[in-house]
Parts: sequence; C-alpha cells; structure tokens
Amino acid sequence: MAEAQARQRGGNADDDSGSARSGVRFEVDGEIATITLDRPEKRNAQTFATWSELARIGESLPEQVRVVVVKGEGPSFSAGIDLRMFTPEGVPGQGSFSSAAKSEGAGFEQRVSQAQAGFLWLRRPEIVSIAAVQGHAIGAGFQLALACDLRIVAEDVSFCMKEPALGLVPDLTGTKPLVDLVGLAKAIDICLTARTVHAEEAVRIGLAERVVAGGDLEQAIQDKAAQLLSTNRDAAVATKRLLQGALGRTLEEQSAAEAVEQAARIRTLFG
Repeated sequence: MAEAQARQRGGNADDDSGSARSGVRFEVDGEIATITLDRPEKRNAQTFATWSELARIGESLPEQVRVVVVKGEGPSFSAGIDLRMFTPEGVPGQGSFSSAAKSEGAGFEQRVSQAQAGFLWLRRPEIVSIAAVQGHAIGAGFQLALACDLRIVAEDVSFCMKEPALGLVPDLTGTKPLVDLVGLAKAIDICLTARTVHAEEAVRIGLAERVVAGGDLEQAIQDKAAQLLSTNRDAAVATKRLLQGALGRTLEEQSAAEAVEQAARIRTLFG
C-alpha cells in the first residue's frame, strides 16, 4: 500500500475506572507495522487485555506488512505481568489470576493458550519481527522479546525471567526460543536463578543481535527494517521457513527442503 496507514487500538493505559484497556498501540506504515506497549506509568506491565490485543493484531495484520517492530513507550520495554493480577481484586475490568483460576478450573489452560496466541504469530515466516528493547524486559516482557525474530537492545537493558521466583513457570512461549538461543544449561541458569542479564551478556550469549546507546535505538531499528525490506519478499519468506525448520531436520532432510523451496522459486522466476 503506497500511502501510510496509522491505526490505534485500545487505550493508553488501564485507568482504574473499571474499563479494561489494552495499553497497546498499533500503527502501520507501508510494509512496516509497529506495536507499542503504551503504559509507561506502569513500565508497560501486561494484562489479559494486553495479550488479547496482541492476538487480535496478529489475526488482522495487513497483508502488505513484512516487518513488525515491537517496542515499549518510555524507559522500559515491559516489566512483566501487572502485579495487580496477583491480588484478589485484580485489574479493574479484567479480574485476577485467582478469580480466573477459581472460575475456570481446569479450563484455565485454555486461558493460557489464548494469551500465547498473542506471542506465537510473531514467528510467522511471512514477517520478520524485531524487538526494540530498552530498560526492563522482565517475565512476560522478556518472553515478548523472545517471541520476536531479532532483538536490538539499548545499553540499559535488563532481561529477567522472574516467573520461578513468583512460584510460576514461563508460559508465554518463551522457554523454547530461550533454549534455542543460549542452550539448555544457560537457560536453566537464567530461569532458575531469576537473575538479570544485562546488555553485554545478552549479546555475548546470543539473546540480542546488537546493543546500542539508548538514543540510537530507534535509528538502529529503522536501519535494520530497511535492510530486511531490501531483499525479495517471497525469497525471504521461503528462506525463513527453511531456517525455522533446520533445527528439527537432519542435514539430508534440510537439503531436500532446500531443493523444494528453490525449485518453487525458479519456477516462479523463470517458469
């Protein structure tokens, strides 16, 4: 689409009035979509409404979008789950984990699956997702960054998988990409100590592709998006499919998959 589009979904924050607002801003400009967690006064803490809105965005993502940028408004990417969800009162208009667990019983697993839907779509082959991470990326915030294909981080970034310290497990699709990126032993260390991983270590162990000064983060994201858009779209989609499947295939199986994808490309280009 030649002209720029801009859309805003949900409110800027939960205003404690009782109405459930997602605190997610969504904008599309040509082939680039930007998702902004927009509750800076709560360090972009996430709620049921956040996850529902992320899922809705994935379901209705415009077809022309090739790059999705995920970022947080203010000094933090996301400090994790809104702590009010752990209280009996919960988040106004949304309830709490306690009320949901009691009312839904065994059906609470479905609630988790619905939340996960807001993270899973960011890995689709037809897009490349980039997390622009500054400040706190804790728990659900860490997992949202892990849901993206690439992570470019500011020097002040603090990754922490806080869930085990709260008596919970990471359940927003973050455990597999963490193991894939850093290995099992390092993932165990990060999760079971709930320690903080800062920028230098994040780059060194593969959690982040690049670290920049905080003031340079936006430009670094723009530059990376431009690089990604410079390649052929269909070839990029096919290549991402190959890369995503590589870990689960033998060399022979991967070679066969390459042949299938290349044959399809050659037929399209020269058939």
